[in-house]
Amino acid sequence: MARIAVITHEYDQFQHRRGMLRRWDSPYMLFDILAELKRRGHSVRIQPGPSTRHDADIAVLHVDATVTPPDYVDYARAFPFCLNLGASDISKRRISGAVIDRDDGWAGPIIVKSNLNHWGTPEQQLNRHSERAGKAVPFPGSETFEQYQIHASLADVPAEVFTRTNLVVEKFIPEPEPDGFAARFWIFCGERERCTRYVSPQSLVKGDDTIRREPVAVPDELRALRRKLGFDYGKFDFVMHEGRAVLLDANKTPGRARALSKIIAAGTANLADGFEGLIRQVAR
Repeated sequence: MARIAVITHEYDQFQHRRGMLRRWDSPYMLFDILAELKRRGHSVRIQPGPSTRHDADIAVLHVDATVTPPDYVDYARAFPFCLNLGASDISKRRISGAVIDRDDGWAGPIIVKSNLNHWGTPEQQLNRHSERAGKAVPFPGSETFEQYQIHASLADVPAEVFTRTNLVVEKFIPEPEPDGFAARFWIFCGERERCTRYVSPQSLVKGDDTIRREPVAVPDELRALRRKLGFDYGKFDFVMHEGRAVLLDANKTPGRARALSKIIAAGTANLADGFEGLIRQVAR
């Protein structure tokens, strides 16, 4: 049985007690995977912030921020193996295959997004928690951008958008369907995975308004991109555009979204199998 360390940010709330019975709960998918691993006999320790302790066989770098601070990465390197050590930067400008600049020849619709994961909300939450603790904010200058902006063309995008480092401009390329639009979500841990195509009447496919879903294959080019980006565990959002996979979002700390809760719960044991596969690799 393995000793597992989960490295979270010092001010992150990976788990909390709730309800009359004060049971542990969490907004993160990893919480369910860890519960299954504990049921199988593995031990789990949550490590909030860097430490001198490295008494674990395998670690998970689970800092809920777009860019993991260097001291966390350095701490994670000292473990025999650490999941997602290479995925310390998931900014849209780094991972998205749809980002363009003002001189691009793209003639289709445009979407403006935050360069930060989840609109920059995780950074804002960590900053608030640190301020309450009387400490310096870990992500100074971070801004939230909570509403996507869709434009008919590049010419309609305000010029100042291109000068803002907290924003990115992307091709808006949902997969068209006779009754709506589609997007694909690939969840993985080690060699275990599930990939689902969701169809929604809305052009921004978010899961909670989908009218159907179906399992689909993972394109080989996306597997190669996962290796390049250093992901052992996480979730990729992508579309098929003109015959190729285009990655739109990569999440190293995926949550337990209500819209995906049933499919996530059904696959927890499978993802735990993938985690155990990584443990066996370390033990060799």
